[in-house]
Amino acid sequence: MSTSLLYHAFGVRGYRLLRSVFSNGEVLFEIEEQRDKLECSCCGSSDVIRRGTVTRFFRSVGIGSKPVTISCPIQRVECRQCDVVRQVKVRFADPKRTYTRSFERYAKELCRVMTIKDVSQHLGVSWDVIKDIHKTDLKRRFKKRRLKGLKQIAIDEISIGKNHRYLTVVLDLQSGAVVYVGDGKGADALDPFWKSLRSSGAQVEAVAIDMSPAYWSAVQNNLPDSTIVFDHFHVIKLYNEKLSDLRRSLYHDLTETLDKKVLKGTRWLLLKNPENLDESRAESQRLEEALQLNEPLAAAYYMKEDLRRLWNQGSKEDAEDLLADWIALAEESGVQMLKKFAKTLAAHRSGILAYYDYRISTGPLEGTNNKIKTLQRRSYGFRDQEYFKYRIYAAHESKYALVG
Repeated sequence: MSTSLLYHAFGVRGYRLLRSVFSNGEVLFEIEEQRDKLECSCCGSSDVIRRGTVTRFFRSVGIGSKPVTISCPIQRVECRQCDVVRQVKVRFADPKRTYTRSFERYAKELCRVMTIKDVSQHLGVSWDVIKDIHKTDLKRRFKKRRLKGLKQIAIDEISIGKNHRYLTVVLDLQSGAVVYVGDGKGADALDPFWKSLRSSGAQVEAVAIDMSPAYWSAVQNNLPDSTIVFDHFHVIKLYNEKLSDLRRSLYHDLTETLDKKVLKGTRWLLLKNPENLDESRAESQRLEEALQLNEPLAAAYYMKEDLRRLWNQGSKEDAEDLLADWIALAEESGVQMLKKFAKTLAAHRSGILAYYDYRISTGPLEGTNNKIKTLQRRSYGFRDQEYFKYRIYAAHESKYALVG
């Protein structure tokens, strides 16, 4: 093998190939360095004394299915400036590493599409080596995140395990990249993010959040000039929860066994959108029977359909009129659940209607949260929380395709 091929194939330059050996299913290249001038690997001083050599072995990119190891005698020198004996720098590998830079680059590329376990088995090295390579790369790329260009963001929390463990995630809605991951949930989890955001000088225009009082207060205090947009999916989700509670209370208030039988099992029918009802299972008929049985339940159900129209209006003025009419109708309905929800909508009116100024939501963040959960399931959890966070920062680079 020529010196040129040694460089182009394995990234080894400035070394001479002595011999190659194939033994026990492994390829071994023995090389030696071609340089006369020696320097201290710490201070760079050339005032050194030779103190013998030590042979080191480096794992490199394999040839086909055969692993490749590079053997090289490394010169030891005594630096008169430092008064310490050290090894000289290895040109094709980082300090304190047992693999070449070309092997490291190959492992990083594989980590983009394979699990750490699969990469370690494919390359024939330990799981810890691949994890260290991947973590070092992620740390280099994501330790300092660029926040200066942030314009529109979404904030939400995600459950990451048992005992109610949460992470608070902030997403850049323009790039789809996670820009912050905080421990816990609530306003306190965002304190480091606000500090970094102020230092960056970013001018955030809009923030998409759910109707959590903690997030609402935190955004108002730290981004007073930005527009808060309450996520419409969370609004409907909250209404569905109240509708489900109403059905449950009405069911327990019924005295007739036949009436209870009609109302039982209709929870998911109430929560489904009308266009998604399964006609083959007579779901529309069952729902209609339940609504005819109880007027408050029917009023709450049909008003849910009116509420969904709020985000499909032609202009903000039309949406404002619809919301005002909905609140007035709810207050006059006589149904306590509707009255309470009308007060909630009235208190969050500006953030709900802000959707027509900035058509954003936490939907993209929900998609990122699904990626995070998938990552956690594939990895069977993470013992290294720092590494887990770096994997979350790189979640937007993951691409999934349907096969078949």
